[in-house]
Parts: sequence; structure tokens; C-alpha cells
Amino acid sequence: MSHPILQIQNLTKTYAGPRGTVGAVEDISLTLAKGDFVAVQGPSGCGKSTLLLAAGGLLAPTAGTIAIDGQDLYALSPDQRAKCRAAKIGFVFQQFHLIPYLDVLDNVLAPTVALPLPDGRAKAISLIDRFGLNHRLHHVPAALSTGERQRAALARALLHDPPLLLADEPTGNLDEANGEAVLAHLADFARHGGAILLVTHDPKAAKHATRTAHMKDGKFA
Repeated sequence: MSHPILQIQNLTKTYAGPRGTVGAVEDISLTLAKGDFVAVQGPSGCGKSTLLLAAGGLLAPTAGTIAIDGQDLYALSPDQRAKCRAAKIGFVFQQFHLIPYLDVLDNVLAPTVALPLPDGRAKAISLIDRFGLNHRLHHVPAALSTGERQRAALARALLHDPPLLLADEPTGNLDEANGEAVLAHLADFARHGGAILLVTHDPKAAKHATRTAHMKDGKFA
């Protein structure tokens, strides 16, 4: 097996609730190397999104470790962790999180605010073309179809050539054809050596994955 891109060891996340401690994720371990496309399936509330946010350096675990390319994410300062995230992780969310007042080009270029990229504009235009959005270059998100918005978000996630993509229900707002197109792009990313952790309750999404895992009540079933 090649060098792990993402290594999650004994991840546990609990929250303080009105009736005591609530467990979101309990003792999860998972390793992704180049070319791995792992789909984590399970019902709403089973801990999938908590797992993804912790893996992306956005939610500190209660116990356990998360390493990207051998670097313990939560041993870094918040600034260092933000830089590591910008360089090594692309995020694709169900809600897209595009900036409403920026056009497609500037949305795709948004990651360069955190981490400058010398050839950023040329790279962004190339990705926009690859995702069939060159006729939408100067349109704001409100002028795009739902499928176009998700493709713009995917182009943004790939701008820095991250080794890891984290995808949270990326087909949740899409019709079948657009959902299939996004999953095909993700599978292509893995075939070219990237690693993907996808959380979903869509069984169709899992057929593109190289491995699937099922979560129930914060644990792998």
C-alpha cells in the first residue's frame, strides 16, 4: 500500500448535551491512500458529517488522531491547519457554498485568498472549461442551474490539486443525470491518484467507490 494520504485513528467525538454527553462518532479508524474512493453510507444523524468535518480539520476530535500526508492536523496551530487544509484538501458540499456576489471565475479562484497560486487564473479557466462552464465564466451562482453550481464547486475544490477530496452528499441536490456526472468526475479524480472520502445516503453514489463502509450510531457497522 502506498503512503497514506488520510489516516484516521480511533476517532471519537462527543458533545455536551442537556442530559449529559452525546456521542457523535465512536472509535473510528480509516486509512486512504492514492486512488482510494471510499463511500461512507448511513442514515441521517449516524455521524457521517462529523467524521468528514473532523477529517477536514474543521472539528477537533475528543479523542484519536487525524493525519494528512503524515501530518497530525490537530497538532498544528489554527493558522498552520488552515494552510494545510488549503493546500491538501478540497471540499465539495451538498449546499455548494459558492459566494453569491462572485462570478464563476472568481468563485473558483476563491481558495487563492488563503493560498496564492501563481498561475491561478489560467488553472481556474482550464478547470471551468473541463467542467463545461466556459460559457458561464462571468455568471453569478443565481444565474446557474443546480448542476452547474455543483460543477463550479468541484472546479474550486480542485484548484490547488489537493491529494484529498472530502465530499458531503455532493449529489443531494442534483437530479439523476447531474448527480451521475459529478460522481463520474470524482471517480476520475481517484483514477488519477487522488483520494476521496464521500459521505452519502445515496446508494447509487457508492457504486463509483473502490470501497464502501456503513455507519450506524457513530460506528462502522
